[in-house]
Amino acid sequence: MENYKKGKNIEEPLERNKIPIPKLPENFLWMQVRGGSKIRNLLTHAINEFPEAKHVVWTGFGSSVGKCITCAEIMKREFNNTLHQITKICYRLVEEYWDPLLPELDQIVVKRRLPMIHIYLSSESIDTEELGYQAPGQILFFNSQTKGNKQKPKNNDEKQYTKRNQKKNRDKKPKNGSTTNGSSSSNVVNTSEHT
Repeated sequence: MENYKKGKNIEEPLERNKIPIPKLPENFLWMQVRGGSKIRNLLTHAINEFPEAKHVVWTGFGSSVGKCITCAEIMKREFNNTLHQITKICYRLVEEYWDPLLPELDQIVVKRRLPMIHIYLSSESIDTEELGYQAPGQILFFNSQTKGNKQKPKNNDEKQYTKRNQKKNRDKKPKNGSTTNGSSSSNVVNTSEHT
């Protein structure tokens, strides 16, 4: 590729009627997330406009898919997880043109299909049978515990397993070859002295 330089990019145009989410309302806020977009700017605009629009579609493609998902998740949290969601994944066609530096070479066209995501959020109820639907609700964090609600082992096997793991850390064999009887470190017997 040392004999070529990067030329123009032609991207498939984004159009409202090509969003693969059925039954979208006429007026919705469409947030197109790009690689250089600032999350703070996107969210400020979307959160300010959402009470009137009641529907928003977040769209991102290529490297901005992660940023698009982040924006949608933060927005759901800002509205206390009361928003209905439909997520659709598709591709967007991009053509890259490489111009030759030598006159005897031809121009190269590289066609790429970039992953694209559309996340539809609505404060009103939407079709729950649609693929990609996610109902509003509270977020359950994995392994989260409150002060007064600690999980305890449920049966004797689990209690024994927990005790063995706690004891394992206390009763490790010292490096000098001595052993312990399992009760405390003061009961260490050095086997090399008694031979």
